Amino acid sequence: MSKGLFRKKSIEQLVAATRGEKTLRRDLGAFDLTMLGIGAIIGTGIFVLTGTGAVTAGPGLVISFVIAGLACLFAALAYAEFASTVPVSGSVYTFTYATMGELLAFIIGWDLILEYMLAASAVSAGWSGYFVSFLNGLGIHIPLELTAAPGALKDQSTYFNLPAFVILMGITLLLYFGIRESKRINNIMVVVKIIVILLFIIVAVKYVKPAHWTPFLPFGFSGVFGAAALVFFAFIGFDAVSSAAEETKNPARDLPRGIIFSLVICTLLYVIVSGIMTGIVPFMDFEGISHPVSLVLQVAGQNWVAGIVDIGAILGMTTVMLVMLYGQTRIMFAMSRDGLVPKVLSKVHPKYKTPYINTLFFGTLSALMGGLIPLDELASLVNIGTLSAFILISVAVIVMRKTQPNLPRAFRCPGVPYIPILAIISCAVLILNLNSQTFIRFIIWLVIGLVVYFLYSRKNSLLNHDHEK
Repeated sequence: MSKGLFRKKSIEQLVAATRGEKTLRRDLGAFDLTMLGIGAIIGTGIFVLTGTGAVTAGPGLVISFVIAGLACLFAALAYAEFASTVPVSGSVYTFTYATMGELLAFIIGWDLILEYMLAASAVSAGWSGYFVSFLNGLGIHIPLELTAAPGALKDQSTYFNLPAFVILMGITLLLYFGIRESKRINNIMVVVKIIVILLFIIVAVKYVKPAHWTPFLPFGFSGVFGAAALVFFAFIGFDAVSSAAEETKNPARDLPRGIIFSLVICTLLYVIVSGIMTGIVPFMDFEGISHPVSLVLQVAGQNWVAGIVDIGAILGMTTVMLVMLYGQTRIMFAMSRDGLVPKVLSKVHPKYKTPYINTLFFGTLSALMGGLIPLDELASLVNIGTLSAFILISVAVIVMRKTQPNLPRAFRCPGVPYIPILAIISCAVLILNLNSQTFIRFIIWLVIGLVVYFLYSRKNSLLNHDHEK
């Protein structure tokens, strides 16, 4: 039995699967992948979590972003090696299948549902808040009952978050019609939101008062690490770039560039923006503020920029949802092609070359979750799911270097095993800073996944069928 649980797919089998009928269109270059990464990373983190992080760490929030960014960078180097060597959809799920076997691969694929689908639903709620605020500024008012999930507002009765549902269904249709159309819209939105962030930096930097940076670490390093575990959510998504491996024109060259460039650019922007914000507004004033960037502009007396920032926030969160939902569908596509989830989820549209049934199913499910479920308490599940994936990909690089040392590698993670070990340690430290409720929910989710695996996936696996032959 144990041999069956840890059966592996060879690199040759993985690559051969991309040449069959269930193949996706290759249409992405290094620029597109970098835009995909930035689209996933810059959104809720810069427009919402900077305020919450400042309350937790004070001006030392800049260090929190550096810590979280380094944890991601260590893992990113491991992702880059795998994605360029094994250019197949599925991200860490596929890489784990090749190195540590089917059971762990299924677990991490199940785990990634927390990262991608739940993150898309959670971000849709933040998007809805900014969008409703923007419409109110134009004199357009949506009934309050349709602006939040049931129970989301303590003092008001709400029934459905209509804007959250509509935006996710719109993104679902966009992904249904193809990656070419999706990348064009994503690239445009990413360029606009970067311009908005640069405008904020240029306008706000002259209002910084260094006195607000004292004390720099009001809660010590415990506050810094606590904020790092929180703002790690701001970096979630760069790994979705690796899920685009099968749709990349030159994966050996472009995937490492897209993964690393997007992460470095976003970390730099996070550090600069958080430094400016805590230099203009005393960190304790961000308590309970859901629009921290707008608060900074008000204090600086630059209200004219606030409307532009709202547009940037709306576009920023839109690209995050697009990339998250994209990553979710590609993970499920890979798992379905391997027989671990129903085969209908890997059915490719004859014209658009997209996993269209998969896209419609998970897109609609995400939209319903965004409309009906308050996800504040579940957001930390996204973090623990992602950190677990980063640990596994780091272990996988070490394993593959030992088991297949002569495998041609277009990009080699430097400093193996030390860099992957640093990734494992840093991610483990961030996990330990999450609360106990998060661990309980995560364990429940994994138990459900194991039930699915043993009742369905194990016997329907293509590797199981090959073994029976």
